[in-house]
Amino acid sequence: MIPDKLTAVERAALLRIARQALEEGVKGDLLSSLDLSSLPAALQAEGATFVTLTRKGELRGCIGALEAHQALAEDVREHAVAAALQDYRFPPVSPEELPEIDIEISRLTPSHALDYDTPEELLKRLRPCVDGVVLKYGGRRATFLPQVWEKIPEPAVFLSYLCQKMGASPDLWQRKKVEVFTYEVEEFTE
Repeated sequence: MIPDKLTAVERAALLRIARQALEEGVKGDLLSSLDLSSLPAALQAEGATFVTLTRKGELRGCIGALEAHQALAEDVREHAVAAALQDYRFPPVSPEELPEIDIEISRLTPSHALDYDTPEELLKRLRPCVDGVVLKYGGRRATFLPQVWEKIPEPAVFLSYLCQKMGASPDLWQRKKVEVFTYEVEEFTE
């Protein structure tokens, strides 16, 4: 459960901060200074976010943090630029693309270990469309936001793709005891 959801004004402020950072970063400009003291307290508090960029409904970049380590506003700003320029799956966003880029912000709750004994129990404990899932095994880690359930609704397939994202065999979660953590998000878009 998301504690203290952001207000419409706070969400709009974060989206403006993300848009400005995205445009400045893509154009190669220095980022404008961010006066945290002028922002609502919720945006000054530590927060973890993922910023997802789409173009014509297709993923164009997504980068974030699983754990809070800086002000929510700064986290959004950093990840907006990183999603545009540093997502290894895509070439950097070009200035010409900016008018077609849509921004989605996902504010994460702290993650919690999901205890399970068997692969079957793991499948039953997952909550599709609610849980973001982190898998850890042998120094590797990968996550899917809860929104990914919309494209991969079957829990077994979801976990297999997540293993592949982690650089492991798709059936790793069935053969080995992997660490599983779940979290929820508060998601909003432009």
